[in-house]
Amino acid sequence: MLPETDELAEVLLDLGVPHQDIDEPVRLSRRVTGDAESRAFLEKAVAELVEDMGEVRGGADVPGLPGASGALARFFPLYVLVGALPHARAHHRKLGVPEEVSRRTLADVGRAVALHRRWQGTGGILSARWLSLHLRGELYQLGRLQFQRSRIDRRTSDSIAAAGLAAGLDDPALSVHVPDFMGPLSRRACDRSLDLARDFFARHHPEEPSSVATCASWLLDPQLKRYLPGDSNIVRFQERFRLGEEPAEPEDMTPVRFVFGTTDVPLERLPRRTVLHRAVLDHLRDGGHWYVRTGWLSL
Repeated sequence: MLPETDELAEVLLDLGVPHQDIDEPVRLSRRVTGDAESRAFLEKAVAELVEDMGEVRGGADVPGLPGASGALARFFPLYVLVGALPHARAHHRKLGVPEEVSRRTLADVGRAVALHRRWQGTGGILSARWLSLHLRGELYQLGRLQFQRSRIDRRTSDSIAAAGLAAGLDDPALSVHVPDFMGPLSRRACDRSLDLARDFFARHHPEEPSSVATCASWLLDPQLKRYLPGDSNIVRFQERFRLGEEPAEPEDMTPVRFVFGTTDVPLERLPRRTVLHRAVLDHLRDGGHWYVRTGWLSL
């Protein structure tokens, strides 16, 4: 279920796991493979993760190891993902997914390890359920952006209908995600990603013709335009989308977490080096709220 220690280190490198977070999970893996009960639990977790491989179900839960604590508890979901890796690669090969797309998609596992250290200060895996989308064939990295096979929901269906498009509630759609550590969110990079997505999903998932792409993100909060230049990458990204219904509740800490990598530091102690830093902080200081907005664009 898990590779031997030497091979496991190589697999983690292939998944983009930072070098500083390879030794510990490799060493701890012996505590899982050497214990019959833990090994059986791992096998069960992997089997549940890859069940109905390729079906759109919004990911799958990745359980923790019962009784585990400390680093072993933090890294056990990583072992489940590694155990599912051969199934994911076989699924990609069956669909004819190019090797470079498969590799870059699965390397998001390493990004999640880097984010765990950035946000928690320790080794571990962040948002294992999110990563199950990658391992189940529900999400792909295509250039600067990630695209998830999904369905049109009520947050955007009325706006899409008002624009006169034939697509409606529960019809296939592509959900757009903006990963960290991938360089500027430039117009050219986004154009390329959208072109890649149109071709990729028409080729590899023709049974799910998607006429719209949706995005739910703090990056789409139109209040950002008050603070950012009109030619900024974020504003240009916003302008690609038509907004859906307004959210009921604010999510003030969402942009704080993504921009600064933490919500544990008092706002007045966070850096103010960039226009975006100052925008997020000044808006909250002045009594404003930030919202995760949902938008859509025609493909």
